[in-house]
Amino acid sequence: MRQGRPASAAHAVDGRGGATVSGSGRAAPPLPLIPARYRPHAAADLDAPRKQRHPVKRIFDRLVDEHGADEVSYQMVHGYVAEHRAEIRLQAGRAVVDAFVPQTHKPGAEAEADFGDVTVRPAGELVTCYLFAFRLSYSGKAVHRIFASAGQEAFFEGHVHALNTLGGVPTGRVRYDNLKAAVARVLGFSRQRVEAERWTAFRSHYGLDALYCQPGTGGAHEKGGVEGQIGWFRRNHLVPVPDVATPAELNAMIDRWDEQDEGRRIRSRPRTIGEYLAVERPLLAPLPDEPFETGRLSTPRVDRYSQINVRTTATRCRCG
Repeated sequence: MRQGRPASAAHAVDGRGGATVSGSGRAAPPLPLIPARYRPHAAADLDAPRKQRHPVKRIFDRLVDEHGADEVSYQMVHGYVAEHRAEIRLQAGRAVVDAFVPQTHKPGAEAEADFGDVTVRPAGELVTCYLFAFRLSYSGKAVHRIFASAGQEAFFEGHVHALNTLGGVPTGRVRYDNLKAAVARVLGFSRQRVEAERWTAFRSHYGLDALYCQPGTGGAHEKGGVEGQIGWFRRNHLVPVPDVATPAELNAMIDRWDEQDEGRRIRSRPRTIGEYLAVERPLLAPLPDEPFETGRLSTPRVDRYSQINVRTTATRCRCG
């Protein structure tokens, strides 16, 4: 059993883990032992099986057992590993540096789309609904629509409403996250996706060029415009919680709010959203002549209980 430190010896660690101060006030000398012993272990772990690499506790135990580093505390080892593990992987060519570049957008070229959950009060009862937002990147013009779900039909109807309101289709890429309405499968950490079949047909009908963000929280920064727009809209138009009779009434209110928002300026921009939109709208691609059927057609069979199953819902029907 390892000899523990006396309970009365209160150790403090400096910010870089270079020295300890005991209860007597004496400063211990710097401890180069941690980097000298940890870095070879970290380099060997790069090629070791994932489940058999050195955790911080194992590094600390080896320092004490094999090198007699009784003056080293677990907190010192933990702090050093947390600070330098990514650096060691980067030096070995096993990691990449994250960088952020300010985005610039050409008028009529790019857009972003997403869903956000909101709470409304139809007929006096609190209900969670989903706010679809389609935002042009150059002007900041956004079109919103409330739906009871974030399913594929709502995804399509939100696009149809937004594109009809804008009067055209962006000529460049539209950024999306990996929502199920559009993406059937994410292929690793690349940009390649297996798209949902009906979404591919919808994209082709309108000529949309989709760009899918990276999975996880990092991908949210790739479409920060619509992420921030949904939050801004929720705080400025849906607080307090709107009390409406029907979703149609709420969507009519949202249409008015979207039109009013054209008169505001985004941050320090010199012109309003509407003024930028006047420049951008003529550069959008024209809408297709034929509409796209956003609903899903099915031919369910009636069972012996006079019920039909539509997805996961059983509904009784009258036959004959």
